[in-house]
Amino acid sequence: MKTLIIAASFALAMMAGSVQAKEWKEIRIAFDIPYEPFEYKTPDGELTGFEVELAEAMCKELKADCEFVIQAWDGMIPGLLARKFDAIMSSMSITPERAERILFSEPYYNTPGGWFARDDFNTDVTDMEAMEGKTVGVQRGTTMDTYVTQKMGGIVSIKRYTTADDMVLDLEGQRLDVVFVDYPVGEQTILSKDGFKEAGEPVKLGQGVGVAMRKRDKELANQINAALRKLKKDGTYDEIMNKYFKYDIKM
Repeated sequence: MKTLIIAASFALAMMAGSVQAKEWKEIRIAFDIPYEPFEYKTPDGELTGFEVELAEAMCKELKADCEFVIQAWDGMIPGLLARKFDAIMSSMSITPERAERILFSEPYYNTPGGWFARDDFNTDVTDMEAMEGKTVGVQRGTTMDTYVTQKMGGIVSIKRYTTADDMVLDLEGQRLDVVFVDYPVGEQTILSKDGFKEAGEPVKLGQGVGVAMRKRDKELANQINAALRKLKKDGTYDEIMNKYFKYDIKM
């Protein structure tokens, strides 16, 4: 009799587990723009970029109807936790602090941070004595922000920005001495202009970038991980990557 009760209880538990498992066929994915070449709008208003195209391919693989949501960076994690969207696919680096609050997919790319400045900037960014009093621009809440704060806090003046575009405008307007941004962003938005240069060696940061989700949505994470692995295996990831980068960013 006890054996029958245990078997029945196990069957009920298995049924409950299968009911709880959600097949995600509608997914809302958040992007912070502009953050070229990862996500931005074309002159005609179309949302595009490396992560946007990768998300489109991922959704196709999942056979999911995906809605893309534009969200300012500062509100990314609060918006996710408030269920305004289901996933963040906007160059969010995996960090222990963030992992305490949210669930990450396996990393799908990793690029270094890069130093960029006007051609007349001749200071060694690794020389803290020479950097004293300089104004450094970073995007608020990024791993670049954390790095500069930890390494240079109290030595330089740190100016934080909501968007990379605003930061570039202040660099052009000589309100910043140097900026520290995701290398491809600086390459695309700063080095493409006359009068600017790399101001130091790229710095590899963190554990890579992952899709961010709520901790309870483990089934969504499983599905996204499987889809991203498939896209890397069948060459789709490389095809998209090669449209935007001259080097391998794949994890």
